Amino acid sequence: MHRNLLPLLMFMVLLSPLAIDIYLPSMPTMALEYGVSNSEVQSTLVLFLFAMGVGQILIGPLADRFGRRPVALFGIVLYGISSLLGAYAVEFELLQIARVFQGLAACSTSIVVFSAVRDCYDRKQSVSMYSYLNGAICVVPALAPTLGGLLALQFGWRSTFIFMAIYAVIVLFIVGFRFPETRPLNTDSTGPLYRWGRYKPVLGDAHFMFYASCCMIAMASILCYVSYSPVWLIGHLGISELMFSGLFGVNALVNVVACFAAPVLIKRIGNRPGVIVALSLMVLAAVVEVVLQLVGPEQGITAAIAFMAPMMLLCVGFALLLGPATSMALSAFGERAGTATAMLGCIQMSGASILTALIQLTDIPAPYAIAIVMGGFCSVLLAMMAMNRLSHLHQEQLQHD
Repeated sequence: MHRNLLPLLMFMVLLSPLAIDIYLPSMPTMALEYGVSNSEVQSTLVLFLFAMGVGQILIGPLADRFGRRPVALFGIVLYGISSLLGAYAVEFELLQIARVFQGLAACSTSIVVFSAVRDCYDRKQSVSMYSYLNGAICVVPALAPTLGGLLALQFGWRSTFIFMAIYAVIVLFIVGFRFPETRPLNTDSTGPLYRWGRYKPVLGDAHFMFYASCCMIAMASILCYVSYSPVWLIGHLGISELMFSGLFGVNALVNVVACFAAPVLIKRIGNRPGVIVALSLMVLAAVVEVVLQLVGPEQGITAAIAFMAPMMLLCVGFALLLGPATSMALSAFGERAGTATAMLGCIQMSGASILTALIQLTDIPAPYAIAIVMGGFCSVLLAMMAMNRLSHLHQEQLQHD
């Protein structure tokens, strides 16, 4: 069973990045068709990620209570239905609702995937499994926008949502026949599903909250970059959807390389220095972005490259930060690791979506909006890490649970 589990998990884990990246080239066209602003179209990404974050604490206990397989099947079916709802949404509000349900669906399958790894593999095997799964997740942003751009050019933007629905049907067929129940027999599923006592010790840990904030700011920076890029490059600079896909794909490939290189670097320099390097790279990306916007080209492909080049530094910083920051956030928790992981995911994704939504309410141009989020907040975090009196927030901790 374990030998054949990886392909099934890969099929499921791709649902989330596919829903984020495949329709990016179509966002300006969607704004025109619905007669809404760019920020309103960007909200479809924000709502998706917010739903994924909230789903961490809503759906996680369900997987323990009712099992991995029912939650996986529920998530896949909901993903397919919400994709069709998005494809045929006449009103923009229906599209937004569809994205919320799609986020909850993607969260369901994601929770099942990573729970199944913990269920079926020991610690050493789990490291390899997580590497394969994260590698698959990182590849999608390099390929999905190109696929989405081609579909939109041939059949219109709604075909990207139809493609997601078709993919959900394929995954449902495969998972329905091949995916076994992996929940351990000794899983504690008694008592109330949701109780404050489970989460209070985690949220009350200042060390956890600091590194959860690091993850949140990094995710907010990436979400700003992803949501603003099509609006700025296609809508403002006028480059083609396929050219956008190419530029976005190059940065995604940089992210893939960084994801595989990050563990090697972090192993050599340590978790806390790794976080410092990652935050510094994101501050540098913000500075370079602002400088290029002030003195660089203003139109055409050269302006597009000037906008995207600093985002490579952001992608590298993001890849470097998530591993050590997650490890530091969870380092103090043992038996409560599942709860802490769920809270970390909720803070990271829902918090990032709220920050992104707030910056999108302003009229700040895309390059400066991204620079403010990744440069401003990362500078604050770096300043805190430089203060000895705040060392309890950011120094290495031993497990106390």
